[in-house]
Amino acid sequence: MAYKGRFYPSNPKKYKGDSRNIIYRSLWERKFMVYCDLNQNVLEWGSEEIIIPYKSPIDNRWHRYYPDFFIRVKEKSGSIKTYIIEIKPKKQVKEPKKNPTKKTKEWVNEVYTWGVNQAKWDAAKEFCEDKLWEFKILTEDDLGI
Repeated sequence: MAYKGRFYPSNPKKYKGDSRNIIYRSLWERKFMVYCDLNQNVLEWGSEEIIIPYKSPIDNRWHRYYPDFFIRVKEKSGSIKTYIIEIKPKKQVKEPKKNPTKKTKEWVNEVYTWGVNQAKWDAAKEFCEDKLWEFKILTEDDLGI
């Protein structure tokens, strides 16, 4: 998951934003970018182009969340649907144990990450509901990895 780089789309007109400045932060994100770029049913897409404000449960302050992807898709029915997509490892979409026998630094980090992610995802769901969009979290299972 530590791979990072620039993505150069084959279909830059489909990209919403600056198609010369697309950054991936994992090979999973890169795989999804290739899918968006080459799939004819993806009409438009962007990576970290949307800003959603959320209140962090850690410091009780407002922050900005940049979801991984925005995509507009032509569904099999012919209708057009818009999604906000977040790509996360499977282990980060499960709540950490409530009372482990040892409260390690790793466990504290998992609890912190879980709390912040929940705040981000709740804000994203509300943002999407207001626009009649859909919020989805994809893991390595969804990406076929």
